Amino acid sequence: MNEIIGVISDTHDNIPNIECAVDIFNQYQVSLVIHCGDFIAPFALVAFKDLKCPLIGVFGNCDGEQDFLLHRAQELKYSIYHPPYTSEISDKKILISHKPVIPDNNFDIIIYGHTHKPQISIQKNQKPYLIINPGEASGWLFHKATIAIMDLKTITAQLIPL
Repeated sequence: MNEIIGVISDTHDNIPNIECAVDIFNQYQVSLVIHCGDFIAPFALVAFKDLKCPLIGVFGNCDGEQDFLLHRAQELKYSIYHPPYTSEISDKKILISHKPVIPDNNFDIIIYGHTHKPQISIQKNQKPYLIINPGEASGWLFHKATIAIMDLKTITAQLIPL
């Protein structure tokens, strides 16, 4: 499995930006895309249709039509969970949330959205872990649309403007 992962959040129905993000994820040949919530309307999921890998995500505070979002996700073979959601990918424990969370020390990577402010940092507690907020893919709030590309092998990430 390729250990390059795409991270996106707060798409807020911005279809052109979602399609741009999909193009970038495909260029990087990511093996998975993680969405940190606030898809908003179920039709926004269709904009991910050209993605060449699986997508998993969590609901955000603005995702009102959760039942229909789940239905649309299942049609597209994507998975959406209630946050926080934990996953193990390439032996890395990952916590995925919409809102910022204070984790225990069992995670290698914490990914969240909600604030619309991009952040990539290493927290040095008993066990260091990577924190990623890809920022807002929509660009509606701060007019700076971003996504992130994460390398699980090196536990690093970079922000990519849309």
